[in-house]
Amino acid sequence: MAAGHELSSTEAPTALTFPPSFTWGTATAAYQIEGAAALDGRTPSIWDTFARTPGRVRNGDTGDIATDHYHRWREDVAIMADLGVGAYRFSLAWPRIQPTGRGPSVQKGLDFYRRLTDALLEKNIQPVATLYHWDLPQDLEDAGGWPERATAERFAAYAALAADALGDRVRTWITLNEPWCSAFLGYASGVHAPGRTDPVAALRAAHHLNLAHGKAVEALRASLPSLAQVAVTLNIHHVRPLSQDAEDVDAARRIDALANRVFTGPMLKGAYPEDLLRDTSRLTDWSFVKDGDLREICQPLDFLGVNYYTPTVVSGGSAESSHGSDGHGRSDHSPWPAADDVVFHMPPGSTTAMGWAVDPTGLHDLLLGIQREFPRLPLMITENGAAFDDYVDPSGEVNDPDRIDYLRGHLAAVHRAMEAGVDVRGYFLWSLLDNFEWGYGYSKRFGAVYVDYPTGRRIPKASARWYGDVARSGVVTHRT
Repeated sequence: MAAGHELSSTEAPTALTFPPSFTWGTATAAYQIEGAAALDGRTPSIWDTFARTPGRVRNGDTGDIATDHYHRWREDVAIMADLGVGAYRFSLAWPRIQPTGRGPSVQKGLDFYRRLTDALLEKNIQPVATLYHWDLPQDLEDAGGWPERATAERFAAYAALAADALGDRVRTWITLNEPWCSAFLGYASGVHAPGRTDPVAALRAAHHLNLAHGKAVEALRASLPSLAQVAVTLNIHHVRPLSQDAEDVDAARRIDALANRVFTGPMLKGAYPEDLLRDTSRLTDWSFVKDGDLREICQPLDFLGVNYYTPTVVSGGSAESSHGSDGHGRSDHSPWPAADDVVFHMPPGSTTAMGWAVDPTGLHDLLLGIQREFPRLPLMITENGAAFDDYVDPSGEVNDPDRIDYLRGHLAAVHRAMEAGVDVRGYFLWSLLDNFEWGYGYSKRFGAVYVDYPTGRRIPKASARWYGDVARSGVVTHRT
């Protein structure tokens, strides 16, 4: 069914009711919204450096101002309260709290997050803090970045600082957001900061991100109250072979290993998959994995955060890479070490402004697959949403029926998965605000709230009002 389709008089709407305990939230990331890039002691992150490098970000956009959330946070909290969401997932800016990635914290940076979380709690909105959403302090990248083991040690110290400062206010913590992007888009394809193109460095970065996660969980548990929840968020790719031919099935296996099991293996099973090690053996012997690392990485979690936007369809047997069609940005360098020959295909049907296929069945199937592999691990949808070409109409409204249809379909997919026995605890809409969309700059709008960038004015879109109704009622009206 086409995006933006409205219920007709002949279609019977079905009310899908979620449990009263289900968490309805929205999400953002620090570099994408905060601005105030050089204020109150904050120093450059890798994204500040990357965005200021000519040709890296569309239109030369940077996050220097972004949506100016650092100054307009009261307004943004009020918008969330008006919507009726019960939780807000945001990220802490590492260079705002610990500017060089070493040493003591900066109180002005921590005070910003103290004020923000206090305001959220006053409105009965639970703060959910992500420690790392890609803004590594530039000083640590200059020392080698995520390919170096020392960065994982630094991250654990930063986690302890954040927990000591905010643990009395924040009860839910996420260590890393989408470490796949940090490792493989940042160090292999170079389309994300820091823009390096070394596949071995990317595999090293993946391991040290895993290690940073494990060390951070230990640091958080040591500081937080016993009832606090600790998790990690992964953009687990729902990988489908183009056909059931052996080459296509094997291509899907290889991409699944690089996209998913490189993280779920160590974090949730305490081991790297043997096929991943075998596939990448021509690049590295994985000697950067030291004795004791896997025990430290594999920490008990209270839930797994799952980010989903679109499925991944692959085939094998090509002599020419098509990784530019994988939805992760175009580069002369592949983000898939030792899998450069895998072909990526666009699924059929409608697409978002990102060129991503709209396919809620991918989310349903992904959730069932995770539940089969990790049956006792609760799940949380920590990001789901879509970019469309939104605009303010002559009446001053922003009508985005395509986004409403996208959300309705994906929430129905979550509901079906829950009916099948998957333990999904909540859903966070990406994103609260239009914002700096990484390499795309300000050209893509994911927000439920429209931002007029020259003035900073916020205009809730029709989807914001729709989602607010869902959050307050716990009911999604879906067409049969």
